[in-house]
Amino acid sequence: MANVDPIATLADPSRKRIFELLKSGPLHVGRIAEQLPISRAAVSQHLKVLKEAGLVQEAREGNRNAYSIDPKGLAAVQRWLDQFWEDGLSAFKVEAEATARSKQRRKRR
Repeated sequence: MANVDPIATLADPSRKRIFELLKSGPLHVGRIAEQLPISRAAVSQHLKVLKEAGLVQEAREGNRNAYSIDPKGLAAVQRWLDQFWEDGLSAFKVEAEATARSKQRRKRR
């Protein structure tokens, strides 16, 4: 992944929407622009930022470029998010066990 923060990159609503559009497969700039209230030039700029963040890749198809989600960049984001999931699950386990012990103590009284 590049030096651009992928999470911050996806904070922009237009880039997030472009990324969501690409989940169903590669698209050309024109096809993306048809589905958004922004110009083709703006779509191209957003794609450039997404590419710099390692989230999308481009492939030449004839005289146009098709953009798709870059699995390597997506995997890196997933690894980063997983740390929070694991921490959250651990915290949930501790809280659930404490609640269960508290209920057991109340039953004994």
